[in-house]
Amino acid sequence: MTKDTKKTLVVVQTGSPIRREASQRATLIGLGLNKIGRTRELEDTPSVRGMINKVKHMVRVEGEA
Repeated sequence: MTKDTKKTLVVVQTGSPIRREASQRATLIGLGLNKIGRTRELEDTPSVRGMINKVKHMVRVEGEA
């Protein structure tokens, strides 16, 4: 893998943040998700993986691009 090639993850929000902890809502917003069905392509970094892990019950990782 070269410096210019960065791995990315396609993340889709599948659950609602209603009745969830404020930190989980903030994590979804940090990922660029705030509505069910919204999709984001994010860089595959340890911090993004940790954020996805925190809200894994509300998101789906569709694939690695």
